Amino acid sequence: MNPVLNTAFKAARRAGDMMVRAANNLSAVKVDSKAFNDFVSEIDRNAEAIISDILLEAYPQHRITAEEGGSRGNPRAEYEWIIDPLDGTTNYLHGHPQYAISMALLHKGVLQEALVYAPERNDLYMASRGKGALLNDRRIRVSNRIEMNRSLIGTGFPVVDQSMMDRYLAILRDFLAKTAGARREGAASLDLCAVACGRFDGFFEFNLKPWDIAAGALIVQEAGGIVTDLRGNEGWLESGDIVAANPKVLAQMLKIIAPHLPADSATADN
Repeated sequence: MNPVLNTAFKAARRAGDMMVRAANNLSAVKVDSKAFNDFVSEIDRNAEAIISDILLEAYPQHRITAEEGGSRGNPRAEYEWIIDPLDGTTNYLHGHPQYAISMALLHKGVLQEALVYAPERNDLYMASRGKGALLNDRRIRVSNRIEMNRSLIGTGFPVVDQSMMDRYLAILRDFLAKTAGARREGAASLDLCAVACGRFDGFFEFNLKPWDIAAGALIVQEAGGIVTDLRGNEGWLESGDIVAANPKVLAQMLKIIAPHLPADSATADN
């Protein structure tokens, strides 16, 4: 583990230990609603503070962009951390162990390091640009499946922006007719990691935020997968519309999605 990821894991481990302890008494956790079906708890905020403090102590010239607290650190920094302190808040608040801490480091806007840590399972996914991806110190690779009718696809429902639901359901219907099945587990960072280690053959979702996908996407890429937007282009980190899979499955996924995209737009939500 390189020094940057070692520091990131120190921060994630400390925040994760706090989450696991608090999970023993979820009824005492204070929860607010940011929007319809979009919740934030005191655990999200406490985890973000723990992680940000450790990173800025080690790297005071870096900038942090995190889901709950906005930006901290040097606003002109070349290095930027993108952090989701608790991806899968709704799962966590219901005692469902599908949640994670997601951390990515960019240099001049290019993803360089990624860490996704699932504290209740003690699973640690990591990647460094050009150096491959790991799960608990074991190298991982995307699946080698090429048949769409045997592929298992991960996804996420557009529950926050309900205006996208009709298009999403039409796409999902086509996937269900042409694959071995689809799964919605409620934490995009872990869905992407599932692609990276071959548990899912592909993943797609609309309108995510950078902290939802930055770390998981680099882990997929370093595991031999491809990440694009819904049209097969770059810009997925900005749009939040993402497709990730092994190369053969990704091409077939894009063909399923394409008929449902508006002709005059580069994204699915316009």
